[in-house]
Amino acid sequence: MGKFSLVLHSHLPWVISHGKWPHGSVWLVEAATECYIPLIEMLDRLISDKIQPNITIGITPVLAEQLADPSFASELIEYLELKITASIEDKRHFQNQNNPALQSLSEYWEKFYWHQYYLFRDVYHQDLLKQFKRLQDSNAIEIITCAATHGYSPLLGLDESIYAQFATGVDVYRKHFGKNPLGTWLPECAYRPAYHWSTPVSSDIQSYNRLGVEEILDLVNLRYFIVDSHLLEGGKPIGVYLERFEGLKKLWEEFEKSQVKQPEIKTTPLKMHWVGESPDKHPVAVFTRHPQTTLQVWSGEHGYPGDGYYLDFHKKHFPGGNRYWRVTSAKADLGAKEIYQPEMVEWRLNENSDHFVELVNKIVSNAVLEGIENPIVCAPFDTELFGHWWFEGIRWIEKVIRKLYHSSVHPSTLKEVYQETKIATKVKLPEGSWGEGGFHHIWLNQDTAWTWEDIYQCEIQFVTILKKYFHTKDSYLIKLLEQLARELMLIQSSDWQFLISTVAARDYSEMRFRIHHHDFMKLVQIIESYSNGIPLTNEQKQFVQDICIRDSLFQEINLEYWLKDLNEYRR
Repeated sequence: MGKFSLVLHSHLPWVISHGKWPHGSVWLVEAATECYIPLIEMLDRLISDKIQPNITIGITPVLAEQLADPSFASELIEYLELKITASIEDKRHFQNQNNPALQSLSEYWEKFYWHQYYLFRDVYHQDLLKQFKRLQDSNAIEIITCAATHGYSPLLGLDESIYAQFATGVDVYRKHFGKNPLGTWLPECAYRPAYHWSTPVSSDIQSYNRLGVEEILDLVNLRYFIVDSHLLEGGKPIGVYLERFEGLKKLWEEFEKSQVKQPEIKTTPLKMHWVGESPDKHPVAVFTRHPQTTLQVWSGEHGYPGDGYYLDFHKKHFPGGNRYWRVTSAKADLGAKEIYQPEMVEWRLNENSDHFVELVNKIVSNAVLEGIENPIVCAPFDTELFGHWWFEGIRWIEKVIRKLYHSSVHPSTLKEVYQETKIATKVKLPEGSWGEGGFHHIWLNQDTAWTWEDIYQCEIQFVTILKKYFHTKDSYLIKLLEQLARELMLIQSSDWQFLISTVAARDYSEMRFRIHHHDFMKLVQIIESYSNGIPLTNEQKQFVQDICIRDSLFQEINLEYWLKDLNEYRR
C-alpha cells in the first residue's frame, strides 16, 4: 500500500589530529561507540531474523576517510579501555558510598563498553566501513554519499567548488564501497536553484549565472537527494532572519527577482518528484522529509527522546563521564534528574514504536484515500541522534522496522523507490535548508560572515594558482597543489559556521577555521616561492610534511575537478 524510508545521515568533520577532548577525536569515538557499532549490530540482528532492514544510510566522504584511517582504530580501542576503567572506578566509588542503584548502573556501563570493545576488535576486526559495505552488498541497506567535506553548497562562491565537492564525494564512495553511489545527501539539506547570483558578503567574485545544485549533481551522475518539506511547498519560512542580516535579505531578493512565476502544481511530500528546468539535461529526483514523522522523533520536547524514562544526555558523573540519570521531565534541571532505570525503558520503547508505526500507517492510509498512489513516507535524521543523543534510539529503530515489516507499509530504501517510480511530477524548488528559519541563517549571520569572506578569497586564489601550475611535471609542486585543495575543502566545511552559530563548540570551530585558512595562505606562499625557484627553508619543508600528515584525507584527490568548464551548462 505504501512505503517508509528511514534515512540516516552520518557525518562528522575532520577531527583526526585536531585535538581529542572536549572537542576533537572524542566526537568520532563517541559516535562509533554509541551509534555506528550498535547500528551495525542491530542491522545484523534483523537480518538473522530474516527481516530486510531496507534503511538508507548516508556516510559522508570525510567521515568515511576517518573511519578508514589507521589512527581511528587505535583511538577507539584506547577510548573504550578508558570507559571500562572509568566504569570500574565508578563501581568502587558507589560501593563505598553504599549506593546499590548507582553501583548497579556502573556495572551496566562496564558491560556496555566491554561489548562494544568485543564487537569492534573481535567481530568487526576494527573495520566499520567494511561492515557497512557488507550490509550494502547483501542488499540489507543502501549507502548514499555527500559533498566531500560537507561544504554548504548554496553559499559556496564558485560552481566549480560545488562540482569538486560532489565529484570527490563520488570518488571516495567508489574507493570504499566498490561501486558508484546513486543518491546523495545535500549538506544541511541545503538547496539553491539556478539564478543570477552574487556573494552575500564582500568578495572579488563577480555576479554570474549559477547552476542549480541539481544540475551539478547531474554532472556527477547523482540521481536523487532530499529536502525539507517547506522547499517542496514553496513557502517562505525565513521568519525574522531576513531583517536581522543584510546578506540573507540580499540573497533572497536576488533569488525572487530571477524566478518566473509558474502555475501552481499540487505537490505532496509523499511522492518522489523531478527537479530540473533544462530539457537537454537529465532531471534529478528529490525526496521530501515528512514533517509529522520528523517532529515526532526529532523534537526533544514533543518527541520520543524527551520521554522521562530515557537516559539523560547532559548530566554526567565526574571524572569518567558516564551517565546515571534519566530525562525525568523536559523542564527538570540537572539537580532534579532521577536515577536511570534500564529495566523501565523497554515498555517505553514499545509504546513509542507502536505509536510511530501507527502514525506512519495512518499517514499512508489517508494518502491512499486521497488518491495518492504508492505513497512514501521519507524520514531523514542525523544518525548521531540515535544512540548518542538518544541512547535508546537504535533499539527504537529496530522495533519500528520489525513492526513495519509485518504491517501494510514496508521499509524501503530510496534506491528502491527511485528505480520503481515510473512517473513523477516536475517541480521547481526555492532556495533553503533544513536549518532554523528554513534559509541560510545558521550558516550566514553576523557571527559567521567573516568566514565567507575568507572562503570566497580562497576559492578565487586556488583556481588562479591551479590554472597557473596545473600542467607542471614537478611531483613536489603537484603534492603542494593537492594539499592546498584539501585545505580549501576543509575551510569549506559547513560544520564551522554551524558550531559558531549554535555556540556548541564555538572556540574550537573558530580555531579550526582559522588554522585551515592560515595554512592555506602559507601553502600559497610556499607554492609561489617554490615555483619561482626559491629553495624552501627547513621550516617550510617541515610545515609541508606536518600538514600532509595531519590532513591526509582524499589521497586520490583530482585537481581537474576545479578546472571543469561549466560555462557550456549555464543558461
